[in-house]
Amino acid sequence: MARSPVTNKNKKSVGLASKVTPPNGKVTINDVARLSGVSKKTVSRVINNSPLVGVETRERVQSVIKDTGYSPDPQARALAFRKSFLIGMIYDNPSPQYVVNMQRGILDTLQETSFQLVLHPCDRGDSDVHDRVERFVKQQKPHGVILSPSISEDDALCAQLRSLDCAYVRIASVEFDAPHQNIRTHDAKGAAQAARHLAEIGHRRIAHIHGLKSFRSANERLAGFREGLKEYGLSMPKKFIMEGAYDFKSGVACTEKLLKANPRPTAIFLGNDEMAVGAYQAIRMAGLRVPDDISVVGFDDTPMASRVWPPMTTVRLPIREMGSAAAKLLLDRASVEQVEERISFVPDLVVRHSTSPPESP
Repeated sequence: MARSPVTNKNKKSVGLASKVTPPNGKVTINDVARLSGVSKKTVSRVINNSPLVGVETRERVQSVIKDTGYSPDPQARALAFRKSFLIGMIYDNPSPQYVVNMQRGILDTLQETSFQLVLHPCDRGDSDVHDRVERFVKQQKPHGVILSPSISEDDALCAQLRSLDCAYVRIASVEFDAPHQNIRTHDAKGAAQAARHLAEIGHRRIAHIHGLKSFRSANERLAGFREGLKEYGLSMPKKFIMEGAYDFKSGVACTEKLLKANPRPTAIFLGNDEMAVGAYQAIRMAGLRVPDDISVVGFDDTPMASRVWPPMTTVRLPIREMGSAAAKLLLDRASVEQVEERISFVPDLVVRHSTSPPESP
C-alpha cells in the first residue's frame, strides 16, 4: 500500500513539536516564546488578545501555539496573578437591550482569550449596593470590572474598588478617571443633534422625556438637547420636560400626560429607545399617528428602533463597540499595559421614518 504524502506543513508541525515536547509531554509558555522568537510577555499578550501585538508577530505566535498544541493552564495562571480569569460587568441599567448589547461587545473582545464574563446586576438605590459589590469582588476575584451607566457614576463605589485592588473601567457621559479607567460617550452632543434635526424640519413645540435625574446621562442629554434648540432660538416650556425612568412603562405614562397639553407638542425627544417605544404606544392609544401627528426621536439605536413601525429616528450610541473597548482596556491592564490616549464615542443621528415636518408649526 502506498504511503500518504507528507506535506511541508505536516513536516514542520511534527518537527516543531518534537523539538519542544518535554518527557512529560507538557509544552510551556517558555517553549512557545523561544520558538516564536519573542518574549514570554508577548506570548501572554497574544493569548489575552491584546491589540498591542503586531499582526505578523501575532500570527507567528499563534502558529507555534497551534503546532505545539500548547494550552495555558488556567489554574496556574490564576495562581500566578492571584486572581481568576474573569471580567465582571456591574450594571443597573433598566433597559434590557442596552445590557445585552453591552454584553455582546465585551464577549467580542473576550473571544479567543482565557477570560470569561460574569455579570452582577445591582440597584444603585439600594442602601447595601456597595456591600454587595464588595462581596462579589471578594468571591470572584476578577481581573477587573466594567461599570455601565449609571452605576459608573458612583465615585464612592470606584474608591471602594480601588481599596480592594480591583481594576475597573467606567463607561460614562463625562470623564471621571484616568484614560485606562474611563470611556466617554458624549451624550450631550448626540442629544444636540436630535434637537437640530427637529428644528430644521420645522418643529417649534418640542417636548423631552428624560431619564432619572440621578443618572448623569439623563442630565447630559437634557442639557445637550437644550443647547441644540437654543441654536435655533427655541426652548421648551417646563410642562414639556418630563422625568421618566428609562423604561417602557414610564415612556407610556409621560407621553400620555404630554398629549393632554393644549396645544400638545408636535415632536417628542425621549432619553432612550425603550421609553420611545412606550411613546409609540401612548400615541396610538390616543388615536394619533407617528409621525403624521407627532414626531418621535429616541436615543441609543438599539435593535428595537429599526423593528418598530414606522422605523424610529434615534441617536446611535455604539453600545456594543463601547463594551468591546472597555474589555480591551482591562485586557491591556492584565498585560501590564498603560493606556495614555482617552477613548471616547460620539453619537450619530440616524434618521428613519418617525420624524417629519409638522402639519402646523
